[in-house]
Amino acid sequence: MSSINTNVAAMTALRSLTATNMALTETQNRVSTGLRVGSAADNAAYWSIATTMRSDSSALSTVQDALGLGAATVDVAYTAVDAAIKTVTAIKDKLTAAAQPGLDRAKIQTEITELQASLSGTSSAASFQGQNWLSVDSSVAGYNATKGVVSSISRSGGTFSVQTISIDTSTMVLFDANAAAAGILDTTRDAVTGQVNAAGTFSIANLDISALTDSTADLAILDGFTKGADAAISEMTAGATTLGAAKSRIDIQTSFVSSLKDAIDSGVGQLVDADLNEESTKLQALQVKQQLGIQALSIANASSQSILRLFQ
Repeated sequence: MSSINTNVAAMTALRSLTATNMALTETQNRVSTGLRVGSAADNAAYWSIATTMRSDSSALSTVQDALGLGAATVDVAYTAVDAAIKTVTAIKDKLTAAAQPGLDRAKIQTEITELQASLSGTSSAASFQGQNWLSVDSSVAGYNATKGVVSSISRSGGTFSVQTISIDTSTMVLFDANAAAAGILDTTRDAVTGQVNAAGTFSIANLDISALTDSTADLAILDGFTKGADAAISEMTAGATTLGAAKSRIDIQTSFVSSLKDAIDSGVGQLVDADLNEESTKLQALQVKQQLGIQALSIANASSQSILRLFQ
């Protein structure tokens, strides 16, 4: 039966064309965005996982920046400690030369004084982003000799946490403004052994040989100064070793974080990225199907026009 109220063929053609247009719109969105899952409506589970992974990837970018800052801070401290070792070595050489009887020790002290001033300047200049690990004041509220460098993130059971690399700087402090504490260069040392001693009589930063004579007692003091300089070199070497190990660990962690970020980005891509080869092929097929659908709807609508001839 033919009816102008209900054109079944046109209704069927229209439904088919509407479905084709919807599929075509979806495919065009995938081609234009490059995403197979662009919103929660496309695939709620994949979208949720991808969103979380993208958040972690962004956090890892921040971790990379933090590791870069940490590496720079360690480099600055290491460079300063290395320079201090060379300066104290020069002081040790001067003290060794001063052991020769008959030398003008006041003139040698002039050179040592300049080297001592250099030590103070080196430790004060070892600052990066407001952090100085070598010249400190441990009496300041909140002071902590253990420094942390953000190294990575982790997610366990949905719980997010930040991981850090801890560096103990107590073994590398050169100067400490705290009257109750001291660094390697301003701590008091034993006059005989040169080792750190709270009851000691000198420090590397203030030793003075200008008044020493060739007497046995004064030469013993001079020998204690020399041993103190040697002990300070050993202590600073240990601190430099700690810094070197920390720098090596930071470099390894930087490489790992970069690889981890790439892996996460790749995983997100596997979940939500569209296969553009497939989508482009589908797009062409849907465009043809759309054109055929339009023609089919036109033919279906034209069938109703034949009824008019019955009334002519």
